Amino acid sequence: MGGSNPYIEKSEVETAKNIFKITFITPADPIVITADPSQIPYGETGLPGSILDIALGQGIDLEHACGGVCACSTCHIIVKEGLETCNEPTDDENDQLDEAPGLSLLSRLGCQCVPNGTKDLVIEIPEWNKNLVKESH
Repeated sequence: MGGSNPYIEKSEVETAKNIFKITFITPADPIVITADPSQIPYGETGLPGSILDIALGQGIDLEHACGGVCACSTCHIIVKEGLETCNEPTDDENDQLDEAPGLSLLSRLGCQCVPNGTKDLVIEIPEWNKNLVKESH
């Protein structure tokens, strides 16, 4: 199914056209990756070009129990910088976010959050989900 869920509203997405950086805040050191739009989609998980798609493509194992189809909240992220460059959340995404621990006004689902590449991003992975990322690097 890879990134699509036929039972939810489709998100309006502007895909990136420029190379940009994403800094993932982790318990140890920050992980900085480069997202190259020519390689998007990296895989079949999350919307093409989503934070989840990019993270997995760069070897960052962000939790995603539902396979990246906006049916859980395990890929919850907090976009500390660059949120304005991302697509707007749908009502379905907001409904799933209501189930996420540590919710903030900057929270998004990694599988649905697609940056347009006009600015670098800083992403915090909430404390309850940080062990996976720490163990993968």
